[in-house]
Amino acid sequence: MTEGTSEPQRPGTDPLTERSSRVVVARKLTRRAGRERAGEFLAEGAQAVGEALAAHAAGRVRVRSLFATEQQAAKLPALDVPVHLVTERAAASLSETVTPQGLVACCALPGTTTTEALAARPPLVAVLLGISDPGNAGTVVRVADAAGAGAVLFAGDAVDPYNGKAVRASTGSVFHLPVARDRDAAAVLAACREAGLRLIGADGHAAADLDDAADRGELAGPTAWVFGSEAHGLPDEVLAELDASLRVPIHGAAESLNLATAAAVCLYTSARAQRRRG
Repeated sequence: MTEGTSEPQRPGTDPLTERSSRVVVARKLTRRAGRERAGEFLAEGAQAVGEALAAHAAGRVRVRSLFATEQQAAKLPALDVPVHLVTERAAASLSETVTPQGLVACCALPGTTTTEALAARPPLVAVLLGISDPGNAGTVVRVADAAGAGAVLFAGDAVDPYNGKAVRASTGSVFHLPVARDRDAAAVLAACREAGLRLIGADGHAAADLDDAADRGELAGPTAWVFGSEAHGLPDEVLAELDASLRVPIHGAAESLNLATAAAVCLYTSARAQRRRG
């Protein structure tokens, strides 16, 4: 988006409205097709923008511009990023939340490949295969970051991790660790094996129990946890290719755990086992 690389507005310039061409172009980034076409995505709100700017300063992500209301612009420190003043209505038009915060960053899509994400041979990785809900996806990115995972890989027909809801649900974690996308699920799993990772699927119907596997020391080595879609879990053909499938034990009357909660339990169990071993 060439508009994002231009100079910021000079003092005294009227704020951009929702009809301004720069705002109209940025609004297209709320859709996946627009993001892929422009190679950019939006991060909304003080938390996400702060994390984006920190990643920008560290060279992990490029923030091309900021859109800010006058109130929000007054809070910003000196930046090497263009800041475009916008009206409240213009800020709301770029927002996908009920209560817009008046601050949006336009960021370059990282374009990280699976090979690049695994280049450092991380000992713990999360693979999201066919995940469709952006809120769940973003929360798993956040959980993976918190558990110390080295990468999150989106495989198959998965949601875009740079969907606005996914970015918000990650609470900035999407800027902390490598996130890669590849529609070829088999290639993602093969890359994990090549990186020395044992493939373990989270499966609520698995015969083997997560706690028992941890007690036996089976989770202490480098692991890629594979999580399937919210509605259908992991396909049989994928389960057949994994090294193991484990279920999170349910000790109460709940029927099951949602994806993000199950991912948190699995990733933290592995993280604990790896730290004990180390």
